[in-house]
Amino acid sequence: MEWLRDCEPHHYSRSMADFHHLKAWQHAKQLAIECARAAHTFPSEERFALADQLRRAAYGAALNIAEGSGRRGTRDYRRYLDTARASLTEVEAILEIAAELGYLQPTTRARLEARRDEAAKTVFGLLRAATARVEHVAH
Repeated sequence: MEWLRDCEPHHYSRSMADFHHLKAWQHAKQLAIECARAAHTFPSEERFALADQLRRAAYGAALNIAEGSGRRGTRDYRRYLDTARASLTEVEAILEIAAELGYLQPTTRARLEARRDEAAKTVFGLLRAATARVEHVAH
C-alpha cells in the first residue's frame, strides 16, 4: 500500500489542476476558442489548410501551457512554454495571411490579435520567471 501513498496529490510539486489558475492558460484558451470560431468562417477550400492550421496553432499554445504545468522540472516546463510561445507567433502569422486574403473582418482580426498579444505577454512572463528560477538554482 506504500505505492498508493506516493500517488496522492500532495506528493507532487505541482498539481495537474494548477494550469487553470495561470493567466497565460486562460488567455490562450480564450484565443483557441475564438480562433476556432473564426476558422469556421473561412472558405470551404481553406477548411483543411489555413483554417486547420489556425486551429492547431491556437490549440497548441493552450495545450502546451497546460501540459508544461504538469511537468516536474523547471527546464521541462520552460520547453513547453517556449513551444507555446512559438505557436502564438504562428497564430500571429496566420491571422495576417488570413486578413490579407480577406478571410477575417478587420474587427475580428483586431480582437484575435489583442487576445494573442495578451497570451504572448503572459507566456513570456512565465518564461522569464522560470528562467530566473533556473538561474537562481544554478548559482
